[in-house]
Amino acid sequence: MTSPRTGRATPPRIAGYAAVAALLAAFSGSPSAHAESVTVVSYGGSYARACQKAYHEPFTAETGIEVRLADFNGDLAQIRAQVETGNVHWDVVDLNFPELVRACDEGLLEPIALDDLPPGPDGTPARDDYLEGVPLEGCSGGGMLYSTVYAYNRESFPGEKPTTIADFFDLEKFPGRRGMRRRPAANLEFALMADGVPADRVYAVLDTPEGMDRAFRKLDTIKDRIVWWEAGAQPPQMLADREVTMSTAWNGRIFNARVLENQPFTIVWDGQVLDGSSLAIVAGTPNLEAARRFLLFAARVESMAAVSRYIAYGPVRRSGASLVSTHAETGIDMRPHMPTSPRNMANAVFNDWEWWSDNGDEINERFNAWLAR
Repeated sequence: MTSPRTGRATPPRIAGYAAVAALLAAFSGSPSAHAESVTVVSYGGSYARACQKAYHEPFTAETGIEVRLADFNGDLAQIRAQVETGNVHWDVVDLNFPELVRACDEGLLEPIALDDLPPGPDGTPARDDYLEGVPLEGCSGGGMLYSTVYAYNRESFPGEKPTTIADFFDLEKFPGRRGMRRRPAANLEFALMADGVPADRVYAVLDTPEGMDRAFRKLDTIKDRIVWWEAGAQPPQMLADREVTMSTAWNGRIFNARVLENQPFTIVWDGQVLDGSSLAIVAGTPNLEAARRFLLFAARVESMAAVSRYIAYGPVRRSGASLVSTHAETGIDMRPHMPTSPRNMANAVFNDWEWWSDNGDEINERFNAWLAR
């Protein structure tokens, strides 16, 4: 058996899991008497709560299968360890696109046939309904689009306000500490755009040694003023506490802090890095049938659109755009707050998941060495 993207041979043990998956898939239409719960692993915070309201609770109501939610930071190490030891205790994981592609290539995920995913509300097959740029690796279903942006606390800047990605790196004009995620992804893209690279040229420049050096040099200009974050709940808290004056963040976390906690935060969409995640099943899960049922439920367009009622993330399927409506708790029109809103997309980069999948390990090594200097 080979990987659907690279053609590399899948390890025999993983191929065995795939054979089991194919066998059990034939029976996935009826509930399993033994599948009483499914463990779903995601990123915690307001995003996890949105997913619980949007499709975890409705799935339990429809099937009787309990959803147990666990948090992780998106790293594949824990998934690899579970699969390699055969001690799998996670069933479904929410993976960002680059990690999803790598995990699928490595045989860490159960295969999911694209034609098994539910059609759109008008009957459009799933393969024709996913947005361009969404990886369809044969290992996932469902998912949401979100952005890494930067935001600031308005009370930190009583006068002129930041408006561009270059302002994030301008310590003279806008003094204060900056929050950034402790990973190279998005940070390198931000650095190049702040240094004058057009959004549509970012990955072409990053793909050269000179371009990579240029990105790190730009990061050097603010390195001693950076407060690093790892969990999505940290940037809103750092902004609220005035620990930083600006921070990169996931747009939905800032939106929820604004509308639910009345925090004086402003998102700067200039230079946003549009990204996404999809659900996948860990290879070798003993709860395969329940996991498949959960993933196929989450892959319904209605399930994805329901998430947008609780957090400003958008469905990865075209037919989902028309289903985005108002915020469930405040009644705010959610469409202007979507990362894909035309106004917000004026100077955006779509995360090149394939580039990061191919180069991520090497870049992570260099980033960690840079941090240690």
